[in-house]
Order: sequence, then structure tokens, then C-alpha cells
Amino acid sequence: MECDEGLFINVRQPPSGLQPRTQQRTASKPQHGKAKKSGQIKFECSQEGNPLKRKPAPPSPQTRRLQKKAKSGIKEAGLPKFPSQKPLTDAKDSDASGNRPFVKTSCLFKNNPEIPDIQRTSVKQVQEKVFTSDSFDQLGLHPHLVSTLISVLKISSMTSVQKQTIPILLQGKDALVRSQTGSGKTLAYGIPLVQALQRAEPKIKRGDGPYALVLVPTRELALQSFETVQKLLKPFTWIVPGVLMGGEKKKSEKARLRKGINILIATPGRLVDHINSTKCIHFRHIQWLILDEADRILDLGFEKAVTAILNAINADSEKRQNVLLSATLTEGVSRLADISLHDPVYISIAEGSLGSNTSKAEACAKEDGGVSAVSLEERGFAVPENLQQNVVVVPSKLRLVTLAAFILGKLKFEKCNKMIVFFSSCEQVEFHHTLFHKVLAADLEQPWLPPSPLTFARLHGDMKQEERTSVFQDFLQSKTSILLCTDVAARGLDLPQVTWIVQYNPPASLAEYVHRVGRTARIGSHGNSLLILAPSEAEYVNFLASCKINVSEMKMESVLSSLMKDDRFKGSQRGNKKFHSDDPQEVRRRATILQTEFENYVHSNAETVQRAKKALQSFIRSYATYPASLKHIFHVKSLHLGHVAKSFGLRDAPKNLSATSAFPKQAKNQKQKRREFLLKKTRGKRRLAEILQSEYSSGLDMVASKVKRKKKLASLETER
Repeated sequence: MECDEGLFINVRQPPSGLQPRTQQRTASKPQHGKAKKSGQIKFECSQEGNPLKRKPAPPSPQTRRLQKKAKSGIKEAGLPKFPSQKPLTDAKDSDASGNRPFVKTSCLFKNNPEIPDIQRTSVKQVQEKVFTSDSFDQLGLHPHLVSTLISVLKISSMTSVQKQTIPILLQGKDALVRSQTGSGKTLAYGIPLVQALQRAEPKIKRGDGPYALVLVPTRELALQSFETVQKLLKPFTWIVPGVLMGGEKKKSEKARLRKGINILIATPGRLVDHINSTKCIHFRHIQWLILDEADRILDLGFEKAVTAILNAINADSEKRQNVLLSATLTEGVSRLADISLHDPVYISIAEGSLGSNTSKAEACAKEDGGVSAVSLEERGFAVPENLQQNVVVVPSKLRLVTLAAFILGKLKFEKCNKMIVFFSSCEQVEFHHTLFHKVLAADLEQPWLPPSPLTFARLHGDMKQEERTSVFQDFLQSKTSILLCTDVAARGLDLPQVTWIVQYNPPASLAEYVHRVGRTARIGSHGNSLLILAPSEAEYVNFLASCKINVSEMKMESVLSSLMKDDRFKGSQRGNKKFHSDDPQEVRRRATILQTEFENYVHSNAETVQRAKKALQSFIRSYATYPASLKHIFHVKSLHLGHVAKSFGLRDAPKNLSATSAFPKQAKNQKQKRREFLLKKTRGKRRLAEILQSEYSSGLDMVASKVKRKKKLASLETER
């Protein structure tokens, strides 16, 4: 402490702003004695009254030596140099007063992969003309049917698919109809069906049983098709429609079948169940077989069920009219067409598409002369003309806050009508529905205020049928809502006033992409879609372009900037101070606050943490199921588990993430390898090796050896 010998402290005059307790003591007491130790500090009074600054300590010999070598360019081997830490905020981002509160954003915005520039090639999309100027009066339909279309369904003119399909079906021919989603395919087969049954002679009776069978892939589509057919049958009360679907009581369905159903709308699985267990069901009078969304029926694994239904129908009836409708053509649809259609007419509405209004042989004349020879990519995808498709590339850690910011920006501040967000698993739907409902729909700081206008609904296959039906009807009747769902809502559903489709998890096939975005921009209305990709998945944009699908890039920063409109994410900032929406540091600060709110809720109790882990496991499982043709884009090895866990509100990658639930086969192989490794490791230890090799060893042999040893020692002692 030799450097402190010259330190002086002023005790005569107090610092500015402080008043001394007494004015009498103006001088300090004299110092008595000398310092006993050289390290003791001396105190003296300053005549000027200002405290003297402490002199810096002189550099030590080692420090001087290092400074000298640094000047000469010599580096010290044992003392590495560390770069100076840069502040997270720039000088231009801080206030002049320096009072701006600082929030650390490195956790969310640091160590993220670089977002690649999307090199988008403009391609000409396959377009379909949706509307025509032709009216239903030109088709020669029953006047009551035409008036029902105008007064009940509010339809006066035909769409393109209706104009080309209805005359073909009225002639009694089989048809394979391919048209974009939202083009009116339900009425394309519903109108000729009702027209044919209402003029049937003798007149149809309810007790006759089914005259028409309509197969649909999902329960929601079954309900929607039933309601449409029910409206068409208003003038013809003697024709009775009915619906069979999973989740309903079989007893009540059997009662309806005994009374009689003339137009039967069913899901394949439920119908096969009734064919095997219900005696009163028969197909003796079947005249129509319609497979709506045929590609989706096969995608859900109903191929065996459809084959069983076709066998049951063929056993009861000889002649009928068959119709297959789909927005996409796959090899499965081609096989189904080959076994169910007889000399069909192939109808495609896409401009320039092969085989419009021609027979199947003329349309698809290839090696085998069948539809299966024409690949989906060669025909291209037809998407609605008024659909604006967008893509945003987001690092995994920022996916959750980006989705939340997008929802807030579109439905809270831009006042869009409805939005549908697609996930790849039921667990993810449940987790995000609860998370958004607790964090986004509630006021974080002022719970006494009126609730947020955001309402979240969920729809997936694990829900009970009563709940699914209630959610579906509530979403139809609501004016503003966000539906979080799986692909169970991606096929055929006509959901009005849906303005945005968000694909949080990319679809596994291009056909699924088309059906998802087809939930908006229906029947000529305008719509938008957003596809969220990770930086490693940017190649998917080129894959879409190869199938004639154009997407526009949306920047992540512009999506996150909507958080500037919500004062709930100001954090500790108060007052009337306004920030510019283009302030990147403030946007990051608010995004971090929102992410913190998500993490606080997830880690509020053990149950929510377990739900987050379960959703993370389901995401990894679904990510491993992408087809081989897309493995170079979507591969499990490209996932950063810690970053992905952040998008589920987890602060760290879960260490106890069960590999058995995510990848059961791989976990089994890992256990076997671990066991073999332990066997090899312990092979040098003779006793442990003996135990591992002899499973049924009781250990009695060791007891016997000890007894023999004792007897031998006893005999030796007696000899001595």
C-alpha cells in the first residue's frame, strides 16, 4: 500500500447539497502519532476545500514489461488477449440523457444462423377461370331447384367447373373432375344428383334405402356436404339425406338407417364399421357413387376401406354412375379411378391443361393409357387467382414471437376477419392454443380492462366429435377469430371470411400446400397466405417454383415491427414517449419482452413445461416424416435442439427429452449398442464377465469352492 501514502481527504467542507450538523467544528483534529505500518493511510486537511483525486497506482514491473513487449510487437505466450466487449446498443440508439432502460436481447437475437437471400424465379402459375356468365336456367333443371339456388344459396350463375361437369353428369356418364379448391365442386355433383333423383320413376321412398353414396375424408366436410345437400332438397321433401361419421353414437345412426336414408354421406371408416355390424344397411338401389376429395381419402389411409365399400356395393348393385372429384391428381387417385370408373370423362378447368372435356384415354394417353402416367408436377398446380402467397424466413428461436407478432398485427391492428394457422401435430395445436390464449388474448399488466378482441379456437383429430362440431360451427358464425388446426381442416371446408392462411409447419407435399392455401380466396374472393420457413429450409421456395407456384418474400423485421403498436410490450418504459416503428433496437427489446412472457408462463408450473416438451417431441417426430424427395430440405440433423426448444417457450434444451417417444427405433438401437459397449468394457474383468455370460448361475459354485478350500486347509493342518 505504498502508493496510498500521498492520499488526502478534505473533511473541512462537506460536498455540495449537504449541510453539516454543526458549524462549530471547522477544523479537523490534529493527527497524533505516526503510522505504525507503512500501509496506513494519512488524512490531512485541504485549504482549498476541494477533495483531491486519488493518484493512480504506479504500474508493477511485470505490467511495464508486458507494455514494453506489446509496443515492440512481442506477444506474451501465457497471457491471451481478449477482445473488448461491444455494447449491445449503439450510441445513436441511446438517448442523450442516457436514461433509456436497457434490456438484454442477446439471448434471442444472438448466435442465429444467417438468413439467406431468396433467389426467386418468376414462373407462370396455372390459372383457372372461376366464374362464367351462364345461368342455371340453361341446363334444363327443375324450376324449384333453380329457385332454391337463387333464393336459398344466393347463387345465380355457374362457375367453370359447374358449367363443364353438370351437363356431363346429367347425361349419366362417369367423370373424373379436377379443379382448384373453392371452385364449387360440391354443387357440381350435388345439382345433377338432386335433379336425377327428383325425377326418378317410380317415386323414391324413404324406406328404399340409399340411392346415392357420397364418401368424404373428414367429419367436418361430411357435415358441410350434408348441409349443402339438405338445402338443395328443400323443395323435394320425399328425398331424405343422412350422414354417418365417427364420434357419433352408433345406436342413433342405426335407428336412422332403419328409418331410411336416400342420400348417404359418410366417412369411409364409419361406413365400413356399419357394413360389418349393421344388418339393416344395404345398397340394392344405389345409382350414384361420389368420392369427394379423393386424394385426401387415400392420404388418410382409407384405401382398404374404400375397396371394402366398393366390394359391398358391387355385390348388391350392378349399374351405377361414379364420380371422382379432387383438387390434385396423384397416383393413388389414378388407381382408384381405374378400379371404380367406367369409361370416364376427364374434366380439368386449368388453362392449357391436357384432356379438358375429353375421355380418359384421349386425355392421358401414355404408356399404359391411364391417368397414373401423368405426374402431378407435369400438370402443375392451380391456385386461386386472387390469392397472394408470401414466405418469411425466420430463425428457429424467433419462430414463436414472429407468429405472435403476425397474429397481433393482422387481427388486432389491421382488423382482418379470420385466420387459420396450420400445425403438423395435435400436440402442437393444443400447446399453442393454451399459450396464445393465456398470453396474447389476456392483458399482461391490466387484467381489469376489457378482454382482447383476439379469440383462439382449435381443431384437430384427437378432439371429441361434439367438441369438433361445436368449434367448427362457432368459427363459421364468428366475425373475428384465429383457428389453430392440423390438416383435418385443410380439405374441402368452405370457411367464409378467412383472409389469412399461415403455415407454421411446412406441408409434406405440394398437394397439401394447395389444399391449405385453398381455405381462402374462395369463389373469387381475395385472400393471403404466409409460409414460415427456417434458414435451412429456404430451398423449399425453389421447389414451389418448380411446380409453378409464385411466392413473395416478407421480411421478419417487418413482421416484428407490429409489436411497436402494442403498449403491453413496452416493459418498464412509461410516459408519452413515442418510438419510431423502424427502430430496430426497440423492436428487439419488445420481442424479447414477449418471449419472456411466453417463457414465464411455460415455466410457471411443471404441467405446462411437460406440455411444451410433449409438443416439442411431436414436432421432431413430424419433422422426421418428410418424404425422401424433401429430405435435403427437411432433415432432423439440421435442427438445433436448443433453438427449437426456445420456440416452444423452453429456456433450455430439455435434457430428459425421451428419445423413445421421438424415435423409438433409433432408441432401441442405441440401447443395444450401449449394452454391447458395456459387455466389451467389462470383458477384462473375469468375475463380471462370468456373471454376464451365465445368466442362470445361482452363485452356489462359489460356495462349494470355499468349502473345498477350507477342507484342504484343514487336511494340511492335520498332516502337520
